Amino acid sequence: MALGLTSVPEPSWIELDAHYPAHLAERAKLLAHRRTEVLAAISGSEAMQAELLETLADHLCRHHPAWFSRRGSALDNHLLNETMVLDEDPLGCTGRLVQEDFCLLREEEPNRLVLIAAILCFPSRWRLSSKMGSPLGAIHTPVPMYRNKLERPVDRFLGALKAGRIAQRLNWSIMDDATLFQPTGHGVNDFECAVTAENAGETLVMRVERQTFRRLPRTGGIAFGIRVHVTALASIVAVPGEAARLLAAVRALPPEMERYKSMLPFRDALFTYLGRIA
Repeated sequence: MALGLTSVPEPSWIELDAHYPAHLAERAKLLAHRRTEVLAAISGSEAMQAELLETLADHLCRHHPAWFSRRGSALDNHLLNETMVLDEDPLGCTGRLVQEDFCLLREEEPNRLVLIAAILCFPSRWRLSSKMGSPLGAIHTPVPMYRNKLERPVDRFLGALKAGRIAQRLNWSIMDDATLFQPTGHGVNDFECAVTAENAGETLVMRVERQTFRRLPRTGGIAFGIRVHVTALASIVAVPGEAARLLAAVRALPPEMERYKSMLPFRDALFTYLGRIA
């Protein structure tokens, strides 16, 4: 359990890859049919929402000019052949522009950040509705060791984050479900599991969150970005040496973290599978 922060140059803030069309189609569907589950905001967050969208639109047009261009309040998305009006529904527009989700955090008092708005189409087993308006410490209460090892470093880092700087960290889990929209599932270990040492490579996935942090200069809020990558385990262990590294990392997980990540039903099959390859 460590922050593991690295700096990110401005051009690398947003990740666009070959999954962009499929991911954006899924995000549009979620916003159309499950909007209250993936988008939430409290009163007073409007200026921060607008600044996030403006910052994002400027970034895309500046660093990906072949794919995004601006005409006044209209943004042309040449990847999807769509035009978006930016002065309407800022969180919804943000969710339909990039693969990243965003949580907006406001400093209520020194080193106390509160979640005030979010577009969260691809949650990693948590519900937006249960966290809105809560400080970071309370949001992470279910995470083992967060309070003792990460809460103070996180609060100090975000409190000192300067506008113009972008930082990132990575968070990973092994799951038996490749679904991007997963609002539930943490700490559930009593489910029937069809994973075996023989099929683990095809049925298990590594889900990685690339988390980014930047301060919005006008409103002072923190834009916390979450970009989810889901990769079949077989693809990862095909890289020489990765099976042994992953096996060591999984073995090092404390029991409470294994339970939190819902790994117990397939833990033994995973160990056997990785051990054979390693």
